[in-house]
Amino acid sequence: MKTFDELYTELQHKVETGDPNSSTVKEHAAGVHAIGKKIVEEAAEVWMAAEHETVEEFTAEASQLIYHLQVMMLAKGVRPEDVYKQL
Repeated sequence: MKTFDELYTELQHKVETGDPNSSTVKEHAAGVHAIGKKIVEEAAEVWMAAEHETVEEFTAEASQLIYHLQVMMLAKGVRPEDVYKQL
């Protein structure tokens, strides 16, 4: 199980190495508008999962939302500690 910081570091490494087969690299390269669209879509999935699906399905959707949020953080140059200051 990865922490929020560990996942961020892993995604950051993927973006920095630029592996063309990486979905993270492709999503990051698509830009903030494309990432934002994925965040909105995933947020809707989380909402639907909370209403109608099992805990496992909700958890899977929530983890994807966190993933997309972290890719957006990378695209905007926001670090986890920047987010922690706002919590």
